Amino acid sequence: MIAQAPDDTARSLAPLTDQVAAPIATPWIDRLRHAAIILLAGGIAVTALTVLGEMSARAAGVVFACLAAAALVPWRLHNAVNAREDTYGISPVETPVVRAIVAGMPDPAVLLDRAGRVLHLNAAAAQLAPALRVRELAQFALRNPEIVTALREAIATAEPRRVSYLDHAPIERWMELIIAPVQVPTAFGGTDQCMLMTFHDLTPLRRAEEMRADFVANASHELRTPLAALSGFIDTLLGPARDDPKARARFLGIMQAQATRMARLIDDLLSLSRVELTAHVRPEAHIDLAPLIKQVADGLESLARDRQVAIELDLPDSPAMIAGDREELLRVFENLIENALKYGASGGRVAVSVVAASVADGGSEYRVAVRDFGPGIAPEHLPRLTERFYRVDVGDSRSQGGTGLGLSLVKHIVNRHRGRLLIESVLRKGATFTVCFPPVKS
Repeated sequence: MIAQAPDDTARSLAPLTDQVAAPIATPWIDRLRHAAIILLAGGIAVTALTVLGEMSARAAGVVFACLAAAALVPWRLHNAVNAREDTYGISPVETPVVRAIVAGMPDPAVLLDRAGRVLHLNAAAAQLAPALRVRELAQFALRNPEIVTALREAIATAEPRRVSYLDHAPIERWMELIIAPVQVPTAFGGTDQCMLMTFHDLTPLRRAEEMRADFVANASHELRTPLAALSGFIDTLLGPARDDPKARARFLGIMQAQATRMARLIDDLLSLSRVELTAHVRPEAHIDLAPLIKQVADGLESLARDRQVAIELDLPDSPAMIAGDREELLRVFENLIENALKYGASGGRVAVSVVAASVADGGSEYRVAVRDFGPGIAPEHLPRLTERFYRVDVGDSRSQGGTGLGLSLVKHIVNRHRGRLLIESVLRKGATFTVCFPPVKS
């Protein structure tokens, strides 16, 4: 890329060089012809006035000399002026050098003139605000009220402005806009005022702060119960059950289960926080869904045997490629299949399928459906299943070792992959959890 920069600059400057060189390349004979015509006409007029006695010979010589100067000298000045206009007629801020500087800025950047029209913008700004157009007013493309207000104030006062706002499309992001006046030298020694707009993504900082607050709140709430149980059993083992081997063995088993639940809860909280922190960044690795699901099913085979449930796989022969994060997708399918094995064990089987389907906009998607044939879920619970720590049956969930974060984690991972989570259930006929992912663009 560095080696090609001089060639690119030369190509960018080529039109300007051609404009400057064009007057110089004009044939001399054409210019002399024009001067000769002027001199001939002037000579005839001066001679006629001298013959008629209206002008003396001395005066006629002076007049003819002036005509010659008017014919021969101005065309040189005209050419020089044309060359200067061609060289400086372009505003300094519209030159390829300024365009290259704006294009090279890492954050979205837009350079505006004093009226708020777009002079230059880089690729990041075009992606952030596709409606921006060169030589058009920026406020028509940036319809956010905070941005428009800050832009108008910056133009009116020629002072910097800084504003934070929430961008909802295509995903929710916190952005900061900085508008800085820039004094640009003009072609003839003066200065002109422009506005440089730069956008900074504050989403990682905001999500980190929210992650910290959520982790503290959730951990303090959910860890209280197992910690209380551990504390109570420790007191019992140090007191009444000190010399009771059977009670000691039973209590230690319960304590181990509570400690395992605490560890899993912390792991789920950390995983959920990490996913939320990177929710605005779409994974780019190419993942084949079929072998991934086969790996998860094999890993849960021992749990399926303990619950006497058969896992039935219906996977495509051809690759089902999506853009994703392998570890996060493993977590999605582990949660869905494990939940089906635990809560739908009475059905005796769990069916997992991967199919390609069409969507309303004419595109396609891969749908991974995990279906159990257990008791099902009542309709009033379906809208809240992906909420943190929401449980249909609190006692049953905790007895199964659940943390209440599994489906919330699934939802956030699916959203990060720009997919969808669908939940369908009929009482006494089981439940179906379907995750839909867009395929890799070829």
